[in-house]
Amino acid sequence: MGAAFLMATSAIGPGFITQTAKFTQDLKASFGFVIFISVLMDIGVQLNIWRVISVSKLYAQDIANKVLPGTGYVLSTLIILGGIAFNIGNIAGAGLGLNVLTGCSVSTGAIISCVLAVLIFIFKEAGKMMDNFAKLLGFVMIALTLYVAFNAHPPMGQAIIKTFVPDTINETIILTIVGGTVGGYISFAGAHRLLDAGINGQENIGRVSKSAVSAILVASIMRVILFIAALGIVWQGITLSDQNPAATVFQTAAGQAGIKIFGLVLWSAAITSVVGSAFTSVTFAKLLHPGVTKYFRQIIIFFILFSTVVFLLVGQPVKVLVMAGAVNGLILPFALSIILMAANKKNIVGTYKHKIWLSVAGWIVVAAMAYMGVKAIVSLIG
Repeated sequence: MGAAFLMATSAIGPGFITQTAKFTQDLKASFGFVIFISVLMDIGVQLNIWRVISVSKLYAQDIANKVLPGTGYVLSTLIILGGIAFNIGNIAGAGLGLNVLTGCSVSTGAIISCVLAVLIFIFKEAGKMMDNFAKLLGFVMIALTLYVAFNAHPPMGQAIIKTFVPDTINETIILTIVGGTVGGYISFAGAHRLLDAGINGQENIGRVSKSAVSAILVASIMRVILFIAALGIVWQGITLSDQNPAATVFQTAAGQAGIKIFGLVLWSAAITSVVGSAFTSVTFAKLLHPGVTKYFRQIIIFFILFSTVVFLLVGQPVKVLVMAGAVNGLILPFALSIILMAANKKNIVGTYKHKIWLSVAGWIVVAAMAYMGVKAIVSLIG
């Protein structure tokens, strides 16, 4: 469950909250269909990645190098660079969350959040602390957002009907949501955590699969609750703020208390993503230098400090974050295709037989995400 919540809370970041509110305004009740389809795709991605990493007992970058020598270094570099870019955004989100919650400056909030994240990795039992931290704040986010959703009085009948019979289908939004839930480092957060904890091999495949599905369900429960909260507000004819659509949802549903709840939810989402991004990105750095394994916790601390210093010096570099988002869209099909190729190689998975339906589902996601990723890069360059 610690691995499941680490992956889920890594996915639930400031971008996750903002996108869910914005897309609900764009598609109204039909956004339920987007969530439904993306959950199916997310489960397909995570089951493929977690199962293969588990039975191989290898980190994703080591699997990549066995499939095609050199690709592990490419994957590691992409994940680390993307992780740094997103962590700058996560630190900014944590600072903004504390700003809303306490009235302190965003910079002060970022520093406080940085110190709290660093404290987790100072102790030798950092793994357990990280698991408990993710679980606690995961429950806090879901409970508080559920309270706001209840106060928003959403049209549940419409939400359920349009989830299966939508007025409109927007493939770009579907793929944006998939990339935001299981793109980049997020794909590997839980699987690498299980590997780190020694839970792997064919004898644990059932537990690993359960953890992978649980991770997606936790993230999806948060997405659904946030969706119905936003839908309740949008359904009343209220326009959400362009700058901060989710804040409008919380404030309209619960007044001044709603603003404070938003601050706590935003901070929880951001700080858990800081922890998940730092941990997962540094597991990929193990391939680049043997010293990373020896000084694993210290390098994670440096990663968090570096992200914070960059934010304090240059702010949140929007262009870098947008480009990182586009790169994330390409990392998923690249990484998943390597995993799918590895799934049938005996020198990697041994006697394990990968399920055909999982491979088919995986290749469908690879094709769809590759198409959209290339499209996004071309439009950015243009």
